[in-house]
Amino acid sequence: MIDPVRIAVIDSGVHAGHPHVNGVAGGIAITPEGREDNEFLDRLGHGTAVTAVIREKAPSAAIFVVKIFHDSLATRIQPLVRAIEWSVDNGMHLINLSLGTSNPEHEPVLLATLERVQAKGIMLVAAFEESGVRWLPGALPGAAPATLDWNCPRDEYRTSILPDGRTLYHASGYPRPIPNVAAERNLKGISFAVANVTGLLARELSALL
Repeated sequence: MIDPVRIAVIDSGVHAGHPHVNGVAGGIAITPEGREDNEFLDRLGHGTAVTAVIREKAPSAAIFVVKIFHDSLATRIQPLVRAIEWSVDNGMHLINLSLGTSNPEHEPVLLATLERVQAKGIMLVAAFEESGVRWLPGALPGAAPATLDWNCPRDEYRTSILPDGRTLYHASGYPRPIPNVAAERNLKGISFAVANVTGLLARELSALL
């Protein structure tokens, strides 16, 4: 058994004390300039919601926060690459990247980074495509791509095979429910399909002998 499974959540940080998160094992923030900072508090809410989805499915996982989104859900390519490299260097089993870039100019650097991910046997779960938009690095070889399936229950994923032979994971785009908040008023979308897949894969990984 792999215990605990180590998961890096690359996002907007986290409120570690949120009852749906129940603490994290550690973390870091990477500034737009590429500097490392120990303060990874989530001021946007997205990273906390993503982490809550993963925690729901993998309650014993060691979750590490890698904050790259500070004032908005946008950053430059350098902090994203540095975040993935930090995750590799710190022995993660899974990397959750619920957001990505559609800029094809970033393919070469992301392909090189994914080679490091693969060499360490890490799964980087990332968005594949949405409404015709091809997301990177999820659409690139070396990533574990995830896509939306609104008909898939939140406690499972479905799979299909891409032309390049990779498994494409299909999952619900709904996050962990919030009491007294209707699902249509809550955050939702491909970010949470990625998180649902990561949490379910972590659950499976923790049970491996």
